[in-house]
Amino acid sequence: MLTLPSTGKDKAKILAEALPYIQRFHGKTIVIKYGGNAMVEKNLKQGFARDVVLLKLVGMNPVIIHGGGPQIDDMLKRVGKQGEFIQGMRVTDAETMDVVEMVLGGLVNKEIVNLINSHGGLAVGLTGKDGAFIRAKKLLMEDSQKAGEWLNIGQVGEIERIDPSLIALLDTQNFIPVIAPIGVGENGESYNINADLVAGKLAEILHAEKLILLTNTPGVLDKNGNLLTGLTAERVDELFADGTISGGMLPKIGSALDAVKKGVKSCHIIDGRVEHALLLEILTDQGVGTLIREK
Repeated sequence: MLTLPSTGKDKAKILAEALPYIQRFHGKTIVIKYGGNAMVEKNLKQGFARDVVLLKLVGMNPVIIHGGGPQIDDMLKRVGKQGEFIQGMRVTDAETMDVVEMVLGGLVNKEIVNLINSHGGLAVGLTGKDGAFIRAKKLLMEDSQKAGEWLNIGQVGEIERIDPSLIALLDTQNFIPVIAPIGVGENGESYNINADLVAGKLAEILHAEKLILLTNTPGVLDKNGNLLTGLTAERVDELFADGTISGGMLPKIGSALDAVKKGVKSCHIIDGRVEHALLLEILTDQGVGTLIREK
């Protein structure tokens, strides 16, 4: 009887392990927030594109929402403008909004589309202005230092509604939507929206099976730096309350929590610095991050 070498056996075992996950998630929508190191390191970018194409080929419907903060900062410097943040939010005046649209809706979006297409996928790049499918309004942010006062941070938006029909149409034709988090206002004005919030809301509207957030951390960590996984919505609320979740993780976990409370089956906060993190999290028994469910 012919026997495979150990490396061959390992590969065959991994493929066999993936089968029940492929069966379980066939035809399901998986919303992926793409950001962090996975967007800037060449090997990770290539691996991400291959993983997305594979998910589509085995019958899942990946929908990509991407960020691009470092790329925006680089472009602002090139035009002689310094990026400004207030309470963690980018101040987006008209000039900065032009740069955001150029970078997110153009350079970054099209690079991701080209990467996916070069690996055999059929990706289509969008912003929320296409078909006006992400309607937004100006975000009013309360001053954390002065109760009752509000800060003007420019064309930063909050989501009013999302029309899922455009994304659903693309899915039926085997296209992979790649979405820049730019919304459109009532009078056609552009709004810069936090990509984590767009991903969470879109997952909710699309009745996604999973929301996956790629980050530059192993996942949600406790105060001793240990990875937490298998979290319920109630436990996440407790982690907010005691300050375990803070800083830059707040919008990510907040959007994840809202999504699972509103029908998304599970949310995964995964380490985008790990090669093929998507496949490891979705198709194997070995996760690479924090899993959050409603109960």
